[in-house]
Amino acid sequence: MTIGKYTLHQIDSGFFALDGGAMFGIIPKPLWTKTNIADDRNRIKLTTRNLLLVNDSRKILIDTGMGQKWDKKSKDIYAIDQTESELTNSLQFLGIEPEDITDVLLTHLHFDHTGGSTVLRNNKLEPAFPNASYYVQEQNFEWAQHSTERDKGSYIKENFEILAKEGLLKVLKGNVEKLDEEISIVRVNGHTRGQQLFHLHDSSTNLLYCADILPTAGHLPLQYIPGYDLQPLITLQERKLLWKKAAEEDWFLFLEHDPENCCIKIESTEDGYLVAEQYDRLP
Repeated sequence: MTIGKYTLHQIDSGFFALDGGAMFGIIPKPLWTKTNIADDRNRIKLTTRNLLLVNDSRKILIDTGMGQKWDKKSKDIYAIDQTESELTNSLQFLGIEPEDITDVLLTHLHFDHTGGSTVLRNNKLEPAFPNASYYVQEQNFEWAQHSTERDKGSYIKENFEILAKEGLLKVLKGNVEKLDEEISIVRVNGHTRGQQLFHLHDSSTNLLYCADILPTAGHLPLQYIPGYDLQPLITLQERKLLWKKAAEEDWFLFLEHDPENCCIKIESTEDGYLVAEQYDRLP
């Protein structure tokens, strides 16, 4: 897929699992298991699917997955599996080394979105992409450093503190609307404070990198909001606005965590929003 001056590449960086009840909030299990099957520990399989934008001068990576700094206990809890796909290997398959990445756009600083932003080399924590500038919303960076008892487990400081210390982390204030002619920022606050989605667009194509406002296609019904969201009623309002626009303007919705669907298109019906088209790879 090409949007404007950028060629887009799907980057698969591994699988993990989270409790299905937590992922679907108030929705009863008999309903959410129609689309997302639970294992014997009530977990649903998820992926970390990232996006690479390439042109003559820039190689931009959106989010960095779980990373590899996990101990044995945590790997078991989250069912982390990077045997089939891992961030660095997926990039190298395209002929791209970590040093080639010029920009890393982080939707937010939860561990499954920025875990691969840093690496351990010889027992020393280092930026995974040493020549890149990393971009995050100022509000989310501040929240990550002072999160609450409810969500502090999602913000692991070894994933981002070294980036700030070395001057690689660029915080975006709320008045920044566009990063480039083809890259606009959509700020949302229901899941966590200061999450940024990325709307990629040209005269013929629109794609929204959905991050956690739409984890999987099974979360499409407006009320299917994860229990992880700090402000679910705000998520609901954000979804209503985005789903309406996506349906009316035929947007691709890029799904970061759906193990089966890379992206979908949706339609509005009398029964609510439904999946109109689904793709297991970027079209």
